[in-house]
Amino acid sequence: MTSLSLSEDLPAWAQLGVLALVLLSTGLLLLEKRGGRGGWLVSSVSILAACFLALAVLRPAWVSVSGRAEPAPVAVLLDGSHRMTLAGDDPGRSRQQVAEGAARALGQAWPDARLSSYVFGDGELEVAPGERKPRADSDLNLALERILALPGEAPRAIVVISDGRLSAPDAATAPSMSAELGPRWRGVPVHAVAAAVREPKDRSIRAVRMTGSAIAHQPLTLHIEVGCSSGLDCDQAKVRVRELMEGGPPLELAAGVAHGTAASSTLDLEVTLDRTGGRVVEVLLDETVSGDEVPHNDARLVTVDVRRDRTRILHVAGRPTYDVRALRAFLKSDASIDLISFFILRTEQDDARATQDELSLIPFPVDELFTKHLPSFDAVILQDIDARAYGLLQHFAALRQYVISGGGLILVGGPSAFSAGGYANTPIEDVLPVELPAVGELVSTGSVTPTYTRVGRAAPMLRELRALLGDALPPMPGYNRLGLPKESALVLWEHPDVGPADASIDARMPLLALGEVGDGRSIALALDGTHELGFGQFGTETGGDGHRVLWEGLLGWLMRDPRFESAQVRLSGPCVVGYPVSLLVSRLPGWEDPVEIEISSLGVDAAKHRVTTPTMSEAGMLAFRLPDLSAGGYAARVKVGGAPPSRHVFACEIGGEAHADTRPDAPRLQAVASAFGGQFAVAEQVSALPPPEKTFVLAQRSMKPVAPPYAWSLPACVLLAVSWILRRSGGLA
Repeated sequence: MTSLSLSEDLPAWAQLGVLALVLLSTGLLLLEKRGGRGGWLVSSVSILAACFLALAVLRPAWVSVSGRAEPAPVAVLLDGSHRMTLAGDDPGRSRQQVAEGAARALGQAWPDARLSSYVFGDGELEVAPGERKPRADSDLNLALERILALPGEAPRAIVVISDGRLSAPDAATAPSMSAELGPRWRGVPVHAVAAAVREPKDRSIRAVRMTGSAIAHQPLTLHIEVGCSSGLDCDQAKVRVRELMEGGPPLELAAGVAHGTAASSTLDLEVTLDRTGGRVVEVLLDETVSGDEVPHNDARLVTVDVRRDRTRILHVAGRPTYDVRALRAFLKSDASIDLISFFILRTEQDDARATQDELSLIPFPVDELFTKHLPSFDAVILQDIDARAYGLLQHFAALRQYVISGGGLILVGGPSAFSAGGYANTPIEDVLPVELPAVGELVSTGSVTPTYTRVGRAAPMLRELRALLGDALPPMPGYNRLGLPKESALVLWEHPDVGPADASIDARMPLLALGEVGDGRSIALALDGTHELGFGQFGTETGGDGHRVLWEGLLGWLMRDPRFESAQVRLSGPCVVGYPVSLLVSRLPGWEDPVEIEISSLGVDAAKHRVTTPTMSEAGMLAFRLPDLSAGGYAARVKVGGAPPSRHVFACEIGGEAHADTRPDAPRLQAVASAFGGQFAVAEQVSALPPPEKTFVLAQRSMKPVAPPYAWSLPACVLLAVSWILRRSGGLA
């Protein structure tokens, strides 16, 4: 391929300047000719002189380029949620099979493209086909970020094959996705292919949510949502709740009728669980309906951790600020908390100008609470209180030992908290997750909007808050200066701009950090404005729930249960029938005794399974591959050596959360394609999508001047001289 090019050693602005001067001189000469001051010969010679002078400067050349056209790289994203195991528009094929067939058809329709297929869910991309995992979510935002960040040649097109019921984005936020990706997007078209369009006839338990904590012998409210599609009626749906018992029949807890519309209805049922520990609660529709194509989602199994007793908390504050009163109101509203709360309104140094008999404000019982009664509390919250003014310094050694022995401690910010309240260089700093500066600016009154760290986005104690607000947080009035986080600390929120105090490294200052010390846990919250989560715009959007779910998460993490088990047990992921799952066992440090696991189903005829061989061992955590389990509740007893066994209760479901809502969402896929300049198609019409153009790979490039430089400069000089002579002889300047 050959083309004409101008001199490459001149910038574009210089080339444009030369051309502009030629046009300007030509215009002036023609204007002079119209004025009768010059003849055609003078004008023609002058214009030719200007043209040859421009060619001498621009030096045109022939550019020859040789290469080859390579197939364009294309990334195919297959929805990996186990929701795709549901039937597609053709009942004989699942949505996953339809998606895989569409990917194969795309490869045939685009023979000049290099297709790379990936499975996306709620984590890392996996090359397709990969191991089946119980993915409940399908986050397309995260998948696009990962695709565009892959090393090597960027894709010329991206094809998403899904049923459209993505966890992110929704149809409203899809247009803003390209703006959020910014320069990484680079205009790559994203085509969307619907693996299913038809809504199956289905009536299901869409969601089961709990209000508050589950306390033995105390009522617990379950918020239940029933959903219907394709003509089935949800109004007046009868719902039952029962507890699956070990070694006996289910225990009926409550029943009621859901009210709403034909498409959706809701019901609040109050249940009481009488036994502590892990319990499995079954929420099910009391009667079947004709034509229900997905009957297994008529019931949901929920694992509930029932507390043994009320949590006893000591809350001490220096003054009744908005933040103090909001936290105190939350603690008082939670039936699982036995609260002892004080506002300290005067110190021993205050001159009351009255005798003790005349005072209405009693002295704060510091010595009694922090010596005699301290071990009786499950957690201590010190909020915006000056340790020096109120005589707390002498009790910090006891408070330090209290945390190491298994207690919980929360320090909440304010003008008199942390270093500003005398906490630096004291025994209490030993059990905090952050270092405290002793000098410098200790408190800032400027407003700050905390930002989530990578750990904070994944932290389970903030999951409910992020479910309400995403990554958005309100501005908060003021913060305390903190130092670097300690080695074992987890930083959840940090300052968007300011670094840690007394730190020479490039980092941002922690505002919310967690840590473990001995058998206890501690939290440092360097803010006194979390009440903003329950007020203003954020409070309006969430019904004031933001403040509540934040503190429920923090206190729930602080009060881990059980605390002194021989092993901590959890599942590697949700237990979904047909998918592999492991039971992860973490033994106490120093324990090397063998682990035995016995799994029994909940019910009258308990089926038992024994697992004794771990499938892998990493960092002291053993993973035991569970046998194939059917839907139901299970109790796993984990025995480490001769220690008493730890009991972990869990439930296995068919489909689980992913099958709760079976409706495909083609409009969401259309919104995604529109936002990224792509096209939408159903799986049967995937071949109609426009293929990307081949990628031209440059092999060789050469330049050859149109003429030698003197071929332009010599005529330019001669013509300029002739033009000057003609103009002088004609009486022109």
